[in-house]
Amino acid sequence: MLYYLFEFLEKQYQFPGASAFGFLSFRAGLAILVSLLISIVFGKAIIKRLQLNQMGESIRDLGLAGQMEKAGTPTMGGIIIILATLVPVLLFAKLENIYIVLLIITTVWMGLIGFTDDYLKVKKKNKAGLAGKFKVVGQVGLGVIVGTVMYFHSTLASS
Repeated sequence: MLYYLFEFLEKQYQFPGASAFGFLSFRAGLAILVSLLISIVFGKAIIKRLQLNQMGESIRDLGLAGQMEKAGTPTMGGIIIILATLVPVLLFAKLENIYIVLLIITTVWMGLIGFTDDYLKVKKKNKAGLAGKFKVVGQVGLGVIVGTVMYFHSTLASS
């Protein structure tokens, strides 16, 4: 989004420094910094919120050394990774790029699979979580979608 804003400012008003957003290396550097800030600043808040909501996995006592130390470790921490990936992409990437669109779709799709698995484990007290066959079907389905889009996109782009 910021890419388009600064592109507009550069074209319309020759805004000083706006042309820097045209460089991939500049946007990549900003994306790295924003991702780091999101994971550090919001990561702690998200982990505290998950702990307050008791979103930790329950551990069976098997008598293993150090095993009980993991009790209450927050699950659903993938939210931090997804936010630290998607926010910079949405801010700094050219969203009409097919590979960026595939990245967004893949991240959200796999995030939903992970969220569903964790949700079933924590809230529904289903220790197994999402059945393996559903995980595999979701992943293979995503692979087919991504593969199809990439195959036909490269075919259309070369003709």
